[in-house]
Amino acid sequence: MKITNVELFILKSEGLYVNPEGSEEPSGPTYMGIVKVTTDAGICGYSDVETCASVAKAAIDAPKWSTEPGMECFDGLASLLIGENPLEVERLWYRMYRGSIYYGRRGVAIQAISAIDIALWDIAGKFYQQPVHILLGAKWRSKVRAYGSTLFRPRPEAMRVAVRQYLDQGFTAVKFGWGVFGKDPQLDVALVEAARSELGDRNDLLVDTGWFVERTPKEAIQVVRSLEPYRPFFIEELLHPEDYDGYRQVSEAVDTRIACGEQEATQWGFQELISRGKVDVVQPDLTRCGGFTVARKIAAMADQANILVIPHSWSSDLLTSASLHFNAFLRRASFIEFNTSEGPLSRSLVKEPLRLKDGYLDVPEGLGLGVEVDEESIRKYRIQ
Repeated sequence: MKITNVELFILKSEGLYVNPEGSEEPSGPTYMGIVKVTTDAGICGYSDVETCASVAKAAIDAPKWSTEPGMECFDGLASLLIGENPLEVERLWYRMYRGSIYYGRRGVAIQAISAIDIALWDIAGKFYQQPVHILLGAKWRSKVRAYGSTLFRPRPEAMRVAVRQYLDQGFTAVKFGWGVFGKDPQLDVALVEAARSELGDRNDLLVDTGWFVERTPKEAIQVVRSLEPYRPFFIEELLHPEDYDGYRQVSEAVDTRIACGEQEATQWGFQELISRGKVDVVQPDLTRCGGFTVARKIAAMADQANILVIPHSWSSDLLTSASLHFNAFLRRASFIEFNTSEGPLSRSLVKEPLRLKDGYLDVPEGLGLGVEVDEESIRKYRIQ
């Protein structure tokens, strides 16, 4: 079996992503990239990628830079894969990484590599007639507890209304992030207090402070201590993603779990976050960290360091499905992130959207990623 094509389709939703000022949900991603890898055996693999899709497309479609052996360093990712065996996921990951190293290593190049890697694992599962979690090596669980991932509302009463809605939908955990948080410390505390009072003691509250609000480590410590009375399961993204020493300072000063990693990439980046940053929870996004090939190495490092892995999976049901396989593989799994948006790019990329059951999402049992991509929906929203 050989790879015959690697494509990235750019999708655009009908509305722009917005942060609402009321209790409504955002409309979800405005743009999204969908990677499709095709083989001569008629097996195709898919992944979404939450990045600047037009730039990722350029990285995939760029021509081969040189025909000299050993000179791969500016090559388009597709040119590195055509004619290769898609089952050699480890070798192909490094071939893409080395082949794009002069313009890549992080950012959009590793994000495009991540999506291609997920698609290759999807192909492998379909070829071997197994779900991805079995190929990864473990099925520790058949369902994963979900937390609803949403935005902070601007007023305490709106927070209470939102929490009631999520509890009515079956969630037993909710994460609020971004929105108005970080503009007024007193309001921040009031919003978190309102969420906790409505959630009660038996449900979990998670907080994403949004690193776009710039803080020193001591300011971040003050934020955590102001919220600790409301028992957040974790507090996420307090500092700039590369402020490893700052994260260590915060983690060592507080009792609450500190989470970070949705912006991190490669096993080398996560090794720095784990060993130097000393965070309690790493949050690899499969479409940003390097795909399944890197994620399983992150899991091993986290296991050795005795910290939690809770993957970031906000974009769509396609990424959430991939993340469910990763959660099934993890020896310890706490949560799956579930984007509460009903936007078309969040909910319509697979034919059978994921459904919450008693606060949990089932791990897909079908071949590969275990979900069927809705080609008609891709055609509907495709602009390139």
